[in-house]
Amino acid sequence: MHLSPEPGVWLAAILTLAGFSFLWKDNPMFKVMEHMLVGVSAGYYLVQYAYSAIFKKLYVPLVKQGNLLFAGCAVLGLMAFARLFPKRSWLSRYPVAFYVAAGAGYSVPSTIQARVIKQMQVTMINVFDQGSLGAGVSSFLLFVGVITVLLYFFFSAEHRGPLGAASKIGIVTLMIGFGASFGYTVMSRITLLIGRFQFLLGDWLGFL
Repeated sequence: MHLSPEPGVWLAAILTLAGFSFLWKDNPMFKVMEHMLVGVSAGYYLVQYAYSAIFKKLYVPLVKQGNLLFAGCAVLGLMAFARLFPKRSWLSRYPVAFYVAAGAGYSVPSTIQARVIKQMQVTMINVFDQGSLGAGVSSFLLFVGVITVLLYFFFSAEHRGPLGAASKIGIVTLMIGFGASFGYTVMSRITLLIGRFQFLLGDWLGFL
């Protein structure tokens, strides 16, 4: 056992234990840690976003590179703060509208490409030309799963007969997908927990 002499390590270990103390019950130590985490996170992201938006995306292209197009962006950014003044709050609607329209124009094509077209490309493949039996079976199951899930959400006809059987397969496919997503979430949280234990036992106490 070799305790760390670093004050920062001790502070991180104390805050980690304060976070774990919630497993016992809600207590003042946990509340202090919670407020510190929220405050530090808010301050960190405020500095990061301010540096990225004001310096890198406004000052550098406008002042150093002389791109006057960003002057209009600066005006729109300042108009967003008109929300703080009740008589001029209507000015903030213009940058919000521009932001929503630009965000939709950027996100809609990328979302369709990632979640529709890519999904269709992966589904519409030759399952008999995958190089191995395992890959072929996996592609076939993926194809059946996608088709049956789509049939499950087809409500224009009553789910009886072949359509009912296919929709039941779609339900099983959805449950498998939800279970896999939940398992991935749990495993990611367990990974964070293992990291904290490694820090406590290794960096702080020196057992590892």
